[in-house]
Amino acid sequence: MSNTDKRGPLQVARRARLLEQLQRDGVLRVSDLTDALGASTVTIRRDIAQLASEGLVRRVHGGVALPTGEEQRDTEDVFSGSIGMLVPSLDYYYPHVARGAEEAARELDLRIVLRGSSYETEDDRPQLNRLVDQGVDALIVAPRMDAPTAQQTIEWLAGLGIPVVLLERTATAGPHHAHLESVVSDHAQGAGMAVRHLAGLGHRKVGVVLAALSPTSPHIHRGWHEAVTELGLDATGTVDEQVPDARTPDSKNALDKTLDKTLDRVLETGTTALLVHADAEAIALVQRCEERQLSVPGDLSVIAYDDEVAGLFSPALTAVRPPRGSIGRAAVRLAADRLADPQRPTHRIVISPSLRIRDSAAPPLSPADTR
Repeated sequence: MSNTDKRGPLQVARRARLLEQLQRDGVLRVSDLTDALGASTVTIRRDIAQLASEGLVRRVHGGVALPTGEEQRDTEDVFSGSIGMLVPSLDYYYPHVARGAEEAARELDLRIVLRGSSYETEDDRPQLNRLVDQGVDALIVAPRMDAPTAQQTIEWLAGLGIPVVLLERTATAGPHHAHLESVVSDHAQGAGMAVRHLAGLGHRKVGVVLAALSPTSPHIHRGWHEAVTELGLDATGTVDEQVPDARTPDSKNALDKTLDKTLDRVLETGTTALLVHADAEAIALVQRCEERQLSVPGDLSVIAYDDEVAGLFSPALTAVRPPRGSIGRAAVRLAADRLADPQRPTHRIVISPSLRIRDSAAPPLSPADTR
């Protein structure tokens, strides 16, 4: 069945009217079509993108034109607007987010302009200024929220006069503490899913190990603590540890010492399962278990949080996967909707992670098995 066969009657009629007007006028602006067809800017852009993919129209800046009849033109680089995107990492987590954003932007005839910052930056403003100076129509930003300049940056973003969507962050601005639009993963829920899975396997002492510098860690810790408390498990007589970032080369000695301290605490408290953020830390922990003759999942079940590479390890790690691609797609659509309707209420979107069951979590050994 063709794509055309799957369209609804309103969609078919609207696109037929678009083509009819285009035949009469030759070139049309998106703003003209929204008025004439009574549809939103986002809807019109989708119609144009579909018709262009079928060779029926030619996209031009801000609108649409009839095909030239000459050799078919590559329209992939013709966009009706651009969205600047600033993320704190271009090699972990956020590449998946950026790809999701780019997919949604293409559907809406928009272009993503990507820039990278870092988790150590003192001020995101220089990179953001460069995007604004390039004339982007909206911004999607994951700013560093613990920097000294963070609130100044948020106030500046709120006053830019263009749509701003925070990515994996929330913030307020102004005297009334008005929220900025945002799209976030429900990391606390993801942690709770992991704890409940382990409890369902029979574990009564479920600890948590978190990357010390990650902005995600506080949310995971909150979700772990809420789930452990709700299930009546022991939150104090188990492992609750922070470890140095395993991706930082000079942290290896400190990481090894912390992992040994963690495993000593596992044995001391009788902890049988751990939730570990992030993948690199989880893999380092399992490797340390092997060196100390502790089996995973026999002696200790481990669930990783992030699922970037957890499934490639041996044993393949059960992991919580944040909705990275969905986060990027939702942020673009939120920005596009704000462009189409600047007066609409502020939207804050929360998207749930998923749990990927693999080989690193199993029921705890019975006392007889440990003899």
